[in-house]
Amino acid sequence: VQLQASGGGLVQPGGSLRLSCAASGGTVRAYDMGWFRQAPGKEREFVAALRRTNSNPYYGDSVLGRFTISRDNTKNTVVLQMNGLKVEDTAVYYCAATLGILSALRDSTTWRYWGQGTLVTVSS
Repeated sequence: VQLQASGGGLVQPGGSLRLSCAASGGTVRAYDMGWFRQAPGKEREFVAALRRTNSNPYYGDSVLGRFTISRDNTKNTVVLQMNGLKVEDTAVYYCAATLGILSALRDSTTWRYWGQGTLVTVSS
């Protein structure tokens, strides 16, 4: 499966952005779909994921209550709605897909397919 992320940009603190991940060569329903982010000088961090086996979302602690992940099967995309953005949310955001297990969901090294990344900058 190939993944194309889009929707990044510059936003003020407290603002919102909507990231999209378009899949081709496979359907988003057939994979675990997730978002990770990486800030300069930091390790890649788990943001959110949806498992192929159920509709329950999983979130990183730092985004819980502010970000929402969803899947649009008709458009074969996964969306990350980001509200209440903070300066510390600034990073390159990557969408990813895999066929994994729940215990490894937050470990980026276990995800197999990656999009190219989209930059989110939160600044006043």
